[in-house]
Amino acid sequence: MGSTLHERIATPDGKQRYVRSLFATIADRYDLITVLLSYGRDRRWKERLVGLADPKAGSRALDLASGTGDIAFALESRGARVIGLDVTRRMVEIAKGKAAPRRAVHFLVGDMVTLPFASGAFDLITTGYGLRNVPDLTAAIDEMQRVLRPGGQALSLDFNRPSSRLVRWVYLSYLTVVGGAIGWLLHRDPDTYRYIPASIARYPGAEAVSHLMESRGFARVKSYRVLGGLMAIHQAYKD
Repeated sequence: MGSTLHERIATPDGKQRYVRSLFATIADRYDLITVLLSYGRDRRWKERLVGLADPKAGSRALDLASGTGDIAFALESRGARVIGLDVTRRMVEIAKGKAAPRRAVHFLVGDMVTLPFASGAFDLITTGYGLRNVPDLTAAIDEMQRVLRPGGQALSLDFNRPSSRLVRWVYLSYLTVVGGAIGWLLHRDPDTYRYIPASIARYPGAEAVSHLMESRGFARVKSYRVLGGLMAIHQAYKD
């Protein structure tokens, strides 16, 4: 008998294998899915994150779990020199296909828990839906802190885990039903997008992530409510 989705992501190694396989499967439909599941609001949330980042011309920016490049391109349009990193090769191929020649944005395949960069290499780090998907949240935050220069900032957009049991139950039930239906229609596998509520159920939530960032050396950590608190943007600095 096959293991359940929750069993497959219950350990760091299992989650790593599952996430890598999942995103390789959905890469070509990733842009469509983010629009469908957010009712078209995803781009607005990412624009808010970039607005908070407020990158300066020539600043060195790293976009983690870059996907097909939305945040990376938005940072570049404000004058930053950007590297977009994603663990899924197909995502990186799609992002490169969107990039115009000579733009100051480059994409590469890599793992955000073992970043291939020197310490203090970046002025700014962003990630959209990255922290929730890593197999080791503490290791990912440590790597973000390591490759930031002193005074640099990190920002993360992700789903939140509502503290209210009732709100959480309604929220996760909705995502399970809708995600299952979309997964069946597009991939003939309802678990494809049921991963989102399953991962939220195991995610510590915005407040706990703020405390974790502080404990790993970040300062001036703020959490901004998005979509009434169902999503959150974290902003933190390396002193």
